[in-house]
Amino acid sequence: MGGKGRVLVAMSGGVDSSVAALLLKEQGYEVIGATLNLWSYEGRQEPYNGCCSLEVKLVAKQLGIEHHFVDAGQAFFEGVVEPFVEEYARGRTPSPCGRCNRLVRIPKLLELADELGCGYLATGHHARVRRDPDSGTFYLLKGRDALKDQSYFLYGLTQEQLSRLLLPIGEHEKAEIKRIAEAHGLVAARKPESQDLCFLPRGDLQGFLKARLNGGLKPGEIVDLEGRVLGRHQGLAFYTIGQRRGLGISAKERLYVVALDVERNRVVVGPEEALYAEGLIADEVHLIYEPEALRAEGRVRVEVKVRYRGPAVPATLERLSATRVRVLFDAPQRAVTPGQLAVFYQGERVLGGGPIEAPITSR
Repeated sequence: MGGKGRVLVAMSGGVDSSVAALLLKEQGYEVIGATLNLWSYEGRQEPYNGCCSLEVKLVAKQLGIEHHFVDAGQAFFEGVVEPFVEEYARGRTPSPCGRCNRLVRIPKLLELADELGCGYLATGHHARVRRDPDSGTFYLLKGRDALKDQSYFLYGLTQEQLSRLLLPIGEHEKAEIKRIAEAHGLVAARKPESQDLCFLPRGDLQGFLKARLNGGLKPGEIVDLEGRVLGRHQGLAFYTIGQRRGLGISAKERLYVVALDVERNRVVVGPEEALYAEGLIADEVHLIYEPEALRAEGRVRVEVKVRYRGPAVPATLERLSATRVRVLFDAPQRAVTPGQLAVFYQGERVLGGGPIEAPITSR
């Protein structure tokens, strides 16, 4: 056994998880690789998607480590894919990666780690874990590479999960990770990064939803803020807050989707200023740790991201219930979209997060 113990490394065949396994092996851990088969789709030449490629076997062989493929397709379908389709049918725009990490990927991998006698789990996420030596609290931190930071998608981790999680990639810039892979001749160094959701063939969201909503896509009216009919839409699932192109309407000014009215099956459009919200309500909120101010006063200062690529902006978070919060921005924010994740930060620390239930607007 390695001097530092046994670690299960979640491996996709990509450069980040491959280098994570390499670094941990060099640090003296006994490394075992594992790949979750989450989704397969018609037309591929192998039974795994771009996030779980059979190339991972070549990486494991290069590193000289044991490797396991584990089927988690049913859990992924029920916990991620079905809710993804249902959210679109409800006029929301879901963020499935955060849900997958919280409900499927991390729990399934920790179960496997237990079966294989691994005290630790490692992934290739660009994020970091720190333990406060005084309180014993574990904190999830942003990755060193601000452009590649993935802490947003790990907001749902628990203290117990963080106590076992190793994130070696989070201490490095992406360019450095690529150099390490190339220097060791890893086949993963040649693999391009996947930009699409793992279960969307060729990124075809509309085709995916059409095939699974089975007539649940009902055409309806496109209206302005006063309710005047400007055109027709092909189904609420094909539209999202902030969208401008593909509306099929003409107007003197640029119009954007500002709301999806599920009750009346309407797409509501308006000028850009109508996209701005003063705050949001988030539900199913999970907190990694509870700041003293939130415990004592029911509110706390945070920075919040309302989409993965968006900035973390200053705001005040107020607790409404155990799993529901109100967030008031210091300055109005554009295109706050129901279904997307609101993730809360305090400096480098991830406080927690949850799906956006609704924006708070003066409209």
